[in-house]
Amino acid sequence: MTGTSHSSAAQISLRGRDKSPSAFRTISEVANELNVPQHVLRFWESKFNQIKPMKRGGGRRYYRPEDIVLLRGIQRLLYHDGYTIKGAQRLLREEGVKSLVEDQRMTPARSSHNKGKMAESSDGAATIGIRTELQKILKELEALRSLLNKM
Repeated sequence: MTGTSHSSAAQISLRGRDKSPSAFRTISEVANELNVPQHVLRFWESKFNQIKPMKRGGGRRYYRPEDIVLLRGIQRLLYHDGYTIKGAQRLLREEGVKSLVEDQRMTPARSSHNKGKMAESSDGAATIGIRTELQKILKELEALRSLLNKM
């Protein structure tokens, strides 16, 4: 192996870093940036009509910076906030893309769904907060089941 040999993933990663923030990105660059497989981006594109990358010869996709912001918002909804595809579609339809983008800039957690609570400052803290809420809900459900069983 020579000193000039690099893996294709490393080359893509380096190319993406050298680009201007306003430059278009390929699907592989976006997939690396969001840490999701390329097929996931294609799937999201089929489910969310708001994602509209430019397509060039041979169907190559080029994502604009605003596409990447939207994809990052969808990723947050699905992976961090616990939305289903249908739930995220409904949210985008009802609140619009602009609200999703604005929420990303305001806080890491969805501000409109955390009124009265302090937004979590990191993904780890958000996960702990969600887990705590789910544990409370589970206890309530178990108590209700116990009451129903007594009837």
